[in-house]
Amino acid sequence: MLPVSEPILVQIIAAPVACADGVRDSWREAAEWVACQLAAHFGDSVCVRYLDLFDADCPALPAGAQLPLVLVNGQVLSSGGKLSAPAIRKRIESLQSCT
Repeated sequence: MLPVSEPILVQIIAAPVACADGVRDSWREAAEWVACQLAAHFGDSVCVRYLDLFDADCPALPAGAQLPLVLVNGQVLSSGGKLSAPAIRKRIESLQSCT
């Protein structure tokens, strides 16, 4: 029997956005969509966590990082711009092929 490995951890770090209508949590909504896409493809082998920049358990940001920041197993995948489910999926697949 093959050993059970830990799930690959995807952390999406962002913050609410202030707008004329108040505060929008668009990044959280986008992160939930990405999490659903990844769960449908990888099941329990991937764990996606959304972290608000102001959460107590938010990891320290690397110098020069922009939001949203995407970490895969603690390594920066993207900083700023948009969330890319295909880019995250590609990184996960490359990590899985190494095990």
